[in-house]
Amino acid sequence: MKPTLNTNLYSNYPQAIERAQDIQLLILDVDGVLTDGALFISPDGVEHLKVFDSLDGHGLKMLISKGIQVAIITGRNSPMVKMRAQALGIEHVFMGVDDKKSTFIELITQLQLEPKNCAAMGDDWPDLAVLSQVRFAAAPANAHHEVQQIAHFVSSKNGGRGAIREICDLILMAQNHYQDLLFEAKK
Repeated sequence: MKPTLNTNLYSNYPQAIERAQDIQLLILDVDGVLTDGALFISPDGVEHLKVFDSLDGHGLKMLISKGIQVAIITGRNSPMVKMRAQALGIEHVFMGVDDKKSTFIELITQLQLEPKNCAAMGDDWPDLAVLSQVRFAAAPANAHHEVQQIAHFVSSKNGGRGAIREICDLILMAQNHYQDLLFEAKK
């Protein structure tokens, strides 16, 4: 039985389910997507804290469990991001990236994928070059308006506060995995 979507959440984006059906790779930015974008930097320039949402993390684990790969492409270097990615089983992590589009192209070439098999979530201008290439572009609710303009889906949640979980659930629903995972969780 095909799951029904929360019509309140997805009704403004009817093309989102169609675009999510063939996704094999989800690419994420970090600050403003995996986190709320706040930076806690000490006077000596060391970043001390990043806060990640556990619902987002579980959504990513579910995607990975169904064979959908996840990648992180971010402009900043952070040992906290590396640790979080390892904990979630995210194998493709690119930090300190100035040219996200080139990294995206190298990654999909390595994985033998096409842009039509990729989704991405970003929140600001450095993400636009990747978002404009993928089949399914998504943005958190608090993303910059230029990013929201090209997104096929804008989450009802802010970055670092459940936005990733919404896109994970949408992809899982579109690929008919959601109900099976829910059934397993209720056992």
